[in-house]
Amino acid sequence: MTRTTPERPLDIEAVFPALTAHRGTATRLHPRPGSPEVGDSSVGGPFLWPADEPWPMCTAPHDRTSGYRPADVRRQRAILAEAWGRASPQGPTDAERAELASLTPGPHAPHLGERDPVPLVALAQLTAQDVPGLEGPEGCDVLQVLWCPFEAHGPRGNAFDVVLKWRHQADVKDVLASRPEPVVIGRAQGLPDPCVLDPEQVVEHEYIELLDEDLQEAIEEWEEGQEEAADGAVDEAVDGATESVSYPTYEAYEAAMRAAEQHAAPVATYTGDLSIAPGWKVGGFASWHLTGPAPVERCACGTPMSLLLTVTEREWDNGTQSWVPAEDQELIGVKGANIPTAVSPARGTMYVFTCPIDPSHPHRTAFQ
Repeated sequence: MTRTTPERPLDIEAVFPALTAHRGTATRLHPRPGSPEVGDSSVGGPFLWPADEPWPMCTAPHDRTSGYRPADVRRQRAILAEAWGRASPQGPTDAERAELASLTPGPHAPHLGERDPVPLVALAQLTAQDVPGLEGPEGCDVLQVLWCPFEAHGPRGNAFDVVLKWRHQADVKDVLASRPEPVVIGRAQGLPDPCVLDPEQVVEHEYIELLDEDLQEAIEEWEEGQEEAADGAVDEAVDGATESVSYPTYEAYEAAMRAAEQHAAPVATYTGDLSIAPGWKVGGFASWHLTGPAPVERCACGTPMSLLLTVTEREWDNGTQSWVPAEDQELIGVKGANIPTAVSPARGTMYVFTCPIDPSHPHRTAFQ
């Protein structure tokens, strides 16, 4: 199903022409639950992996004895999807609650040592045919993203370790029939649900704190003016609803006030509506909303690294609903609809940066 991002509430470059120098193109991936095939671009789907090529393993030292069994995670999700998908959702039944209580994490792999190989989890497969802007080294047209299912990596020991595999699709003749799976995973959110993709290119603008100070201040003043104008419109609507009108009950009065406030146009903000699209993406800009801008190290070759991939928990939230595709508008507010992949890295978002000259050079990750 095609997904179409609505037009932005206004042309922010017409308001601030200087933003043309801070424009970029991102490809929104729009992952949605489905049944991808082996050659498809997907999240959590089958990989175009050669049968004679070893599956990558994590041998970094960390505990790997305790966690969630992948089959238990999938069963938990199936139970909850069934419960919340009923015509009159009341949550899980007593029987379902009992089964959920049995599907708990624990020391399910006591035989594993801290360096025993653990199969990496297949996170995403992207093809140049499906994803505009995806460019691999030496003409590679497939990117496969895997990670260790334990958030035990990085300088603080609280991040997934990511492996990127670039390959030529035409080189894969015999495909691996069944990929290995870890006995346990450290977090349920490290196991993606199978999703098909519908890539779409959109225009983005750089994170506000990376703009020059004068432009930042001008945007902030403009937003304040927008907010004041909206408040004035609400006051005017409320005045119109109360002037020369009497209400039979206080409840009727409150309902009229709410209706008057809802008629006010929503206020567009730079951060929420006009700069960076939410959700899984290739390219575009990173949002540094939790930590403020973090320096991204240069590649070992000295080239400034660029954003390759955004992996995130939510496709939208309360502050980014203007980005919800036209085809998904009826799903706003539906439980779980904005978390299609079931993935949540670290604080909720992971950025993968690569060398724009040679993407095969070592990559970097950042978490928000």
